Amino acid sequence: MKDNLLYSQLTDTIAQQIRSGVFKAGERLPSVRMLSKQHNVSINTSKRVFLELEAQSLVESKPQSGYFVSTFHALKLPLPNTSKTATSTNNIEPNELISRVYESLGKENLTLFSIGVPSGNLLPLAKLKKELNLATRTLHDGGAGYETLAGNTTLRRMIAARSIYWKGNLKETDLITTTGGMNSLALCLMALTKPGDTISLESPCYPGILQLAVSMGLKVLEVATHPDTGIDIEALKKVLPRINVCLLVPNFNTPLGSCMPDEHKREIVTLLDKHSIPLIEDDVYGDLYFGNKRPVCCKTFDKTGNVLWCSSVSKTLAPGYRVGWIAPGRYKEQILKLKLVHSIASISIVNEVVGNFLRSGKYDNHLRQLRRTLQENARHYTLAIAEYFPEGTKISRPHGGLALWVEFSKKIDVAELYDLALKKNISISPGRMFTLQNRFHNCMRLCIGLPWSDELRQKLKQVGTLAKMLSKQ
Repeated sequence: MKDNLLYSQLTDTIAQQIRSGVFKAGERLPSVRMLSKQHNVSINTSKRVFLELEAQSLVESKPQSGYFVSTFHALKLPLPNTSKTATSTNNIEPNELISRVYESLGKENLTLFSIGVPSGNLLPLAKLKKELNLATRTLHDGGAGYETLAGNTTLRRMIAARSIYWKGNLKETDLITTTGGMNSLALCLMALTKPGDTISLESPCYPGILQLAVSMGLKVLEVATHPDTGIDIEALKKVLPRINVCLLVPNFNTPLGSCMPDEHKREIVTLLDKHSIPLIEDDVYGDLYFGNKRPVCCKTFDKTGNVLWCSSVSKTLAPGYRVGWIAPGRYKEQILKLKLVHSIASISIVNEVVGNFLRSGKYDNHLRQLRRTLQENARHYTLAIAEYFPEGTKISRPHGGLALWVEFSKKIDVAELYDLALKKNISISPGRMFTLQNRFHNCMRLCIGLPWSDELRQKLKQVGTLAKMLSKQ
């Protein structure tokens, strides 16, 4: 307890000194051992301090040299604007734009800044292959038979065990497996809504969620969202009489990468429960935090079973496996019935593979490396954007996830920028894809899941050059 207090105090003190200029960008900091002696704390506490400062992009480590004040923190790129709550629920899908972006994906030699999953080069593909072979030998019928309706026992047990990281304290029986994150959301919406109902979402929002809601005949109400702290609670309160269900991505959502503070999560859970409005929580990015501590979920504060917590390994381990799950709270029977009707069972063999991967500890080892890589990528991208993009560019500063949200001046139409970039074999995601409203034309999402290289830096430079050209027209 004492070490935790000293750790927090020391971290805050050094962070403030860096931000105030006591320590200058590029300056070497005391070593782990020296910090331990100076402040009478353990070596482990000193290491935690530096790891947390590194997670905040305030320091950077250099092999064999120690820790240095990062130049990253000195960047003055402003945050994108907080979005506004939509005045209507007009569901105008940007179908043509979405089709253009996704139709280009099979093109050879294309740099995919537009796809929000980690590159295969960042995934443990060889280890997964071994687990797949093992599961084929150990599963009854080699995995060809049906599972129980709730899903693979090993997988559900491991997900429940991992919920302790975010104070969820789930049990195996609280969970139902699905065929991926979008299937989880679809089952929840089918259980809770009927055509004509209104669902509230963050804005901007993942296109797949928007398309799913529209395909089900739902009205979508996009609510004001801050690029750092997520949905505006006061704005949400104003629209409560109009909505039937709320669907949020509280931890590192795409495209903003915002993460709701704990107190906001608690308040929203209490607020929605009071008004008998179910909350569907998509936590697919929660494991991709950059700091030392995983953020809690809205489900953490759920006392009545009103939160349906959904997640998957699609953004962290194996997009193509389509392994997801739901902790549906008091709506469990409805979800089980829908799963029986729509899929009967999840895919036995891949659920066994993921369950064993989680149980072996390999998943946590993989996540540690992936998080470090994504954090470093976010830093590289931001430095490149600061150097090469037009003056006045705004950028999100996520503390986890896979995306950066970039906002240009109103002069730049990113749909036009997309066409120009595609001629250079670069694919980006125009902001208009992330809304059903007529907005975000001057914004784009960049995926940070590609391995960083000088070639990637040059690709970002090309995008910046094209954006500068458009800004002068």
